[in-house]
Amino acid sequence: MSTKKQVLVSAALVVVAGAVVVLASLGRGEGSGHSAMQGHDHAASSGGAGERLPVRLDAAAARRIGVRYATAERKVLDRTVRTVGTVTYDETRIADVNPKIEGWIERLYVDFTGAPVRRGQPLLSVYSPMLVSAQEELILARRLVDESAADPQSRAAERARQLLEATRRRLAYWDIPAGEIRRIEETGTPTKTLTLMSPASGIVVEKSVFEGGRIGPGMTLYRIADLSTVWVDGEVFEKDLGLVREGQPGRVTVQAYPGETFRGSVAYVYPTVTVEARTGRVRVELANPGLRLKPGMYAELELEIPSGGPRLVVPRGAVHATGERSWVFLQTSEGTLVAREVTTGLVAGGDIEILAGLEEGDSVVASANFLIDAESSMGSAIDAMPGMDMEGD
Repeated sequence: MSTKKQVLVSAALVVVAGAVVVLASLGRGEGSGHSAMQGHDHAASSGGAGERLPVRLDAAAARRIGVRYATAERKVLDRTVRTVGTVTYDETRIADVNPKIEGWIERLYVDFTGAPVRRGQPLLSVYSPMLVSAQEELILARRLVDESAADPQSRAAERARQLLEATRRRLAYWDIPAGEIRRIEETGTPTKTLTLMSPASGIVVEKSVFEGGRIGPGMTLYRIADLSTVWVDGEVFEKDLGLVREGQPGRVTVQAYPGETFRGSVAYVYPTVTVEARTGRVRVELANPGLRLKPGMYAELELEIPSGGPRLVVPRGAVHATGERSWVFLQTSEGTLVAREVTTGLVAGGDIEILAGLEEGDSVVASANFLIDAESSMGSAIDAMPGMDMEGD
């Protein structure tokens, strides 16, 4: 006998032995293992490699090995993408307080991180020689305009008006309120300090100044965040990114509030993927009444993915995958179980979509199909063995 033929015979014997062991283990106490499938009747046709013969299974044998049946039906798949993320600030609701002049802090009205502030609330007062000099120029320009009022068409009057307007603009560029500029002109008295106001309502999340400290143009003195809305940035696997769309609903849970769910929607899907982890970032926007969600919190995120119209589905346990092929065992009208190759699609919960191979209303084995598969494969192997050419080269 050639080596190739010996290998084929050995492979067939291994399949037979494996199937017999499985079936015998189910039949202990009730006779031989094959009696557990009492009433089985293989079809007379011989199958090639990878084919499965029909199996006849009576009701008593089905109950003994725990076979259950399910019907292929059309339903809407509720698919959920689950991931983890972190609560972060809404970047569109962050305001920085930056001075436009050099000076020294005379007094802090908001002196700790985490303090709540309102728009227009005083934050700190600054002494600035530049500011005092600009105010003195404003007072002088105002005086020159008043003195030239007797001859408003003169060249001196025109220059005085130009100087006054230029000085007003400079103070306005330094964020001096218009009312304060009018007061300086009317009273002729410069103010020693400039009071900086909060540009927004929110919480002070960063503070980098202290009383007596020196500041300069462009320094970030405070960062104020409006936490009435927050973001949750989650990492979604690359295989699921194509399912996520802006506007889809999302559910967020955090360890601080067990059993409570916060609802929002996908606000943005980032256009890049992390090379190392093969994940992409997804942003979910949430309302935050009572400021209960705090930036930095660990969050679990569920994205509800609509699957469109109804799809033909069977239970996931009904599909038996072998390599690149998928099978179900279809119950025929004659009572036999026939292996049917199927093409699968979406998976959601306990259901799997069938794209081809079944029709609505077909009855398939939903449990213990690995035993049916073993019995069918064993029959195929036995049928194949007598036809082998056993003569040597």
